Amino acid sequence: MKLRVYVTLKKDVLDPQGSAIKNSLHNIGFKSVSDVRQGKVFELNINENDENKSLKETEEMCKKLLANLTIEDFKVEIAE
Repeated sequence: MKLRVYVTLKKDVLDPQGSAIKNSLHNIGFKSVSDVRQGKVFELNINENDENKSLKETEEMCKKLLANLTIEDFKVEIAE
């Protein structure tokens, strides 16, 4: 089963990389961009057919390794 994990900074955490990307977009002419938040995407192939087990296991992976829960949020979805 293929799962996708989105990891993003929490709303109240400063995102200097996002600010740099926004400034670069403005510099090349994309003035309509008002904010950029950057993040990470992980695609995982798991040898499990049970969706609930796969989701639960992937959430555990996020809590233990893939996301820094102090400053990041995550969302898990089945990628199919």
